[in-house]
Amino acid sequence: MYDDILLPVAPGSAANDAVPHARSLAERYGATVHVVSAVDTLEHTLAGPRAGAFAERVESSAERRVETVTAELEAAGIDAVGSVIHGEPLRVIENAIADTGADIVVMPTHTRTGLQRVLLGSVTEKIVRTSPVPVVTVPMAESEA
Repeated sequence: MYDDILLPVAPGSAANDAVPHARSLAERYGATVHVVSAVDTLEHTLAGPRAGAFAERVESSAERRVETVTAELEAAGIDAVGSVIHGEPLRVIENAIADTGADIVVMPTHTRTGLQRVLLGSVTEKIVRTSPVPVVTVPMAESEA
């Protein structure tokens, strides 16, 4: 049923409660997990040395996160492929669904409410509304949100 699972991870996030769910689905269906992290910085719109340094830190953080999650999945016997892609997270995830041939997306969701939710929006919520494949959302634990 599921051959390819897309698992978006955030740069710099030490936790993602969606990882065990993706692992479980991959074990059950013998699927490959595609771990992707979007690097969206203002590097191209800001001037000065700090913009480049910030972009490098974000990219390094994303690379470490993808490597960590990919290694965790591989240690569990799961086929995993990782990539860091530059761009706005919503577009990166939408494109990754098509590019990887994902049959399902497994992603975390934060429990933001009120004005914070309105102002920040939710990439997960937008993916749920626009994805051509099923999306499993996993609430992040309170201490990790």
